[in-house]
Amino acid sequence: MKRLAFDYSKMVFISGPRQCGKTTFAKQVLKERGAGQYYNWDDREFRRKWVARPKDLVPKGNDGTTPVVVFDEIHKAKGWKSDLKGLYDTLEQSCQFMVTGSARLDVYKKGGDSLLGRYLGFRLHPFSLGELTQLESREDPEEIIRQLFESSAETAPEVMPELIEEELEDRFSRLWKFGGFPEPLFRGSEEFANAWRRTRVEQIIREDLRDLSRIPELSQIEMLVALLPERVGGLMSVQSLREDLEVAHDTVSRWLNYLKELYYLFELRPYSKSLVRSLKKESKIYFYDWSEIDSPGSRFENLVACHLLKACHFWTDIGKGKFDLNYLRNKEKREVDFLIVKNQKPWMTVECKLSDTQMDPSIFAFSNPLNLKWHIQIVRTPGIFRRFQKEGVEILIASASHVLRLFP
Repeated sequence: MKRLAFDYSKMVFISGPRQCGKTTFAKQVLKERGAGQYYNWDDREFRRKWVARPKDLVPKGNDGTTPVVVFDEIHKAKGWKSDLKGLYDTLEQSCQFMVTGSARLDVYKKGGDSLLGRYLGFRLHPFSLGELTQLESREDPEEIIRQLFESSAETAPEVMPELIEEELEDRFSRLWKFGGFPEPLFRGSEEFANAWRRTRVEQIIREDLRDLSRIPELSQIEMLVALLPERVGGLMSVQSLREDLEVAHDTVSRWLNYLKELYYLFELRPYSKSLVRSLKKESKIYFYDWSEIDSPGSRFENLVACHLLKACHFWTDIGKGKFDLNYLRNKEKREVDFLIVKNQKPWMTVECKLSDTQMDPSIFAFSNPLNLKWHIQIVRTPGIFRRFQKEGVEILIASASHVLRLFP
């Protein structure tokens, strides 16, 4: 981030789910720089200064050090982009800006001047297994593929000598149980996690959604949220939700879009290019916090989806290419859980299984038309590692702890 944005005099925009660590990260950047200031829109004194004279908020650097100014949740301000553009364009002294927010920072634009060309956007996700294992480099997606498909069950531990298999599985189990958000993950208390999760959902709906949409039907959206966990990983039927909630189809679609903009859930669409009988419209949804899901199969699929989406966002944000996450399904109901698309071309497929170590043949319905080269079947059961080739596809069936530790 600092190499790509600050070194080229760009502002940094960091967005991501509420309580995933954006503020902590921004304050760490400030501490490392040793010059700058942190501001939060919820601070009344900051709001007063922002409206009256924003230039006074920019401190001077120490000993020639360029200060960093962090504006947290400033997107809640009316006309914030125009005001920030004016501050950035007219500032006389050297300064670097970081803007953080728990919503997609482009959805708050209500007109006015665009900041296009003045900033680079980055997306922060909850913790993944790769971060907990503290591997130094996960920036090169091709290197990850090489490590996965050129390693073996015997040589795999050499990739990460500081961890033994039991420790790795313990960290994965902790993620599985508490999710990837820092507070419940590191406290490790089931009671605290339940209370934290309930409060977080209430804050997203009662505070963030209210600020974003100004809609009055918050209690109905809470009912919608209660219905969603059992639909994770399946084809999303807005019609079914509409009937359950007794509202219009467009209303449910609008509410789901708000929840996406607030990083409560994300949507995967089917990949249909070059596929004659594929689905084209039906989407699937997943939560950023997979610990909300009771069903083991759905929770595992959601956990893997979060890891893969985080990798796609990370590689895209640091300039490794344009990575997207989709799924595959045709009208014969053959399905592959995930497809990573690199620069608009199919790159790798991933299937999730709780305990089934037998090869799922669905991949071969798509491998030829999409020219697929790599396929991974991730299994929740520990201690699984099997690699082989079939019909021109390199196939790996391996435990989640072995595969996901290499992703960002």
